[in-house]
Amino acid sequence: MMATFMAAVENTIVGTAMPSIVGSLGDFHLFSWVFVAYLLFQAVSVPIYGRLSDLYGRRNVFFAGAGIFLIGSTLCGFAHDMYWLIAFRALQGMGAGAVQPVAYAIVGDVYTPTERAKVQGYLSSVFGISAVIGPTLGAYLVQHASWSAVFWVNLPIGAIAMAMLGAFLREQPQHKPPSVDIVASLLLTVGAGALMLAMIQAAQIPLWLLVTCTVIGIAALWALVRHERHAPAPMLPIRFWTNKVIALGNFGSFAIGAVMMSVTGFLPTYLQGVMGRGASAVGAVVAAMSISWAVASVGAGRLMLRSSYRASAMLGGAMLALGSLVLVVMTPHSGLAWPVFGALLVGLGMGSCNTTYLVSVQAAAALRERGAATASNMFMRIVGQSTGAALFGALLNAGLAHYAPDAPHVADQLMEPGLRQALGVEQISSLITAMALSLRNVYFVAAIGGLIVLFLGWRLPARLSPRLSE
Repeated sequence: MMATFMAAVENTIVGTAMPSIVGSLGDFHLFSWVFVAYLLFQAVSVPIYGRLSDLYGRRNVFFAGAGIFLIGSTLCGFAHDMYWLIAFRALQGMGAGAVQPVAYAIVGDVYTPTERAKVQGYLSSVFGISAVIGPTLGAYLVQHASWSAVFWVNLPIGAIAMAMLGAFLREQPQHKPPSVDIVASLLLTVGAGALMLAMIQAAQIPLWLLVTCTVIGIAALWALVRHERHAPAPMLPIRFWTNKVIALGNFGSFAIGAVMMSVTGFLPTYLQGVMGRGASAVGAVVAAMSISWAVASVGAGRLMLRSSYRASAMLGGAMLALGSLVLVVMTPHSGLAWPVFGALLVGLGMGSCNTTYLVSVQAAAALRERGAATASNMFMRIVGQSTGAALFGALLNAGLAHYAPDAPHVADQLMEPGLRQALGVEQISSLITAMALSLRNVYFVAAIGGLIVLFLGWRLPARLSPRLSE
């Protein structure tokens, strides 16, 4: 629970502070890379940590990853421009790959499938606590201290999490020769990184570089698939994808990860850039999503026990689509209740789907592969977040370039209340309109993602539940 709290506070605090960070460091066109760098390196490291935790035990792997995470957090606070911040976020992501996935794998080891449905819900309810503390604390630090402090808050939390796991977790790791698929990790990093660069910077880079990145990305991912089919110890075993429940759970996690980024990554931009509201309003919206996420996680555990995985997953998908549609019809003149309601619905969908897909995947995997299966599910959700950040960032950049060609240079000022006042009335109005229309495209695509989650949930076996997985 402490590890989950550390990961949850990271999401809520940084999401709340991002508009202020952009206003301070500039380079608005690199906005998405602050999220993408973190999520990409987290995604690549998750399967490695999952396999290492099967070999050497959860505690040791958690210590290593959490240590890297805390070093990255410390350095992020000292970044003096956007490029250094992106680099330190990448380091932070390399450590984050061990934090939440290993914590969930420990729960998978300790509890039976029936107990797991309840406990995973309780574990996810930690997001409710972080939702109250994170945005409020983040807004306070931004207004009264410095945005650097939002990264340093993780230091005592991480130290407590490591101390508690060191004191209370007892396990007997399986001592086997290490077998980690480094080639697959490199191929994944090159492939995903090249494609995300092409998506996010499509409007800013030359055509030849866009084509080159696209070709390299597709070629690297194609080589990854061929490599995994013949690797003796694959990073993401192909047999996971032949299991219907695991495949549906992993693809569902990919889709919900993408939808989540539309709120955590881009709704704060709408609030501060379009509506002109402060960090406290951003904190209220992020808190609404996180609290409803926590409530839905507990409810999903109970619903799964009484009905099925399918019912819980379909309910979550419907909430994701409905919440995104609420944000689609939002306007610059909408009251604060409008984005709060949309974020609340998305949170209900995230809580229902995240718990359902994770529990179903763990139940479908053999005990000796539960760490890798858990990692595969977390990996797909993080890749979904990375893809969502890249895709939505590309939509935002393309929209600004189309509706307001000078926006990439002026948007930095729009995000900072002090600099915003220096802009002319017509300039502010034009830029607000361009940003609002661009972000509407983001939420329209997110609504499609919610419908995809609904369809994947419907494809789960009708009567399968945690009780039948015993």
